[in-house]
Amino acid sequence: MFKKLRLKKGVKVLLASLGLISVIGFTESKQNGETCKDVVIRIDNQHENYFVNEQDVLSLMTSAGAHVVKGASFRDLNLKEIEERVKSDRFIKKAEIYKDLKGNMLVNIALRRPFARVVQNNGPDAYIATDGAVLPVSDKFSSRVVLITGKYAGQLVKNDLMETDEGKKIFAMLKFINDDEFWKAQIAQIDIDKKLNMTLYPQVTKQYVEFGQPEELEEKFKKLEIFYKQILPQKGWNTYDRVNLMYEGQIIAE
Repeated sequence: MFKKLRLKKGVKVLLASLGLISVIGFTESKQNGETCKDVVIRIDNQHENYFVNEQDVLSLMTSAGAHVVKGASFRDLNLKEIEERVKSDRFIKKAEIYKDLKGNMLVNIALRRPFARVVQNNGPDAYIATDGAVLPVSDKFSSRVVLITGKYAGQLVKNDLMETDEGKKIFAMLKFINDDEFWKAQIAQIDIDKKLNMTLYPQVTKQYVEFGQPEELEEKFKKLEIFYKQILPQKGWNTYDRVNLMYEGQIIAE
């Protein structure tokens, strides 16, 4: 009697399991066969960089209309492949595409943010993003950021900054400036020569700053802060034409 009871319970558990598997299989089959009802695009744009909008993302998803997304069966849609098409735009840092329970395709986009613009005499301008990526300029939107000029500008845009030792040094310099509200507001332009020596041009005062190599950043900017906050208020804002920070422990102003 006890064995029969255990057998019946075992059969019930087996039947319940088979039923659950059937339901899951039916649900997955139904979802895979569903058509994409709508495409919902969400762009994380907290810094208000309007280089990419929803229409741009949709165009990337469909290869400018060559592929059908909305109304297509999810069985025929390769979401990873669509993600790769979207991420081909350099301004798009991250793209996540998935299907919700209502049959919609959800597209979450994170944008890169420029924090410098490279200006070239013999080539197109380019942006440098906060992750070191080199981005093209856009006719759609222009970002107000520090300008980079000089003979090294053309070399700078050949690779993302984190791919070379020189690029990493320049990136560290840009990040230092961008992370400090005072320097971010004060420095308008950085000229870089072939040996990586830098000259800074301020927004307001007339003197240029001979910074030298992008090294010992904290020490050099501390000296420059002393010059702006202690020396200039006493001597006059337009007394000097240039400031040299290249010598250890010294501020040379002429």
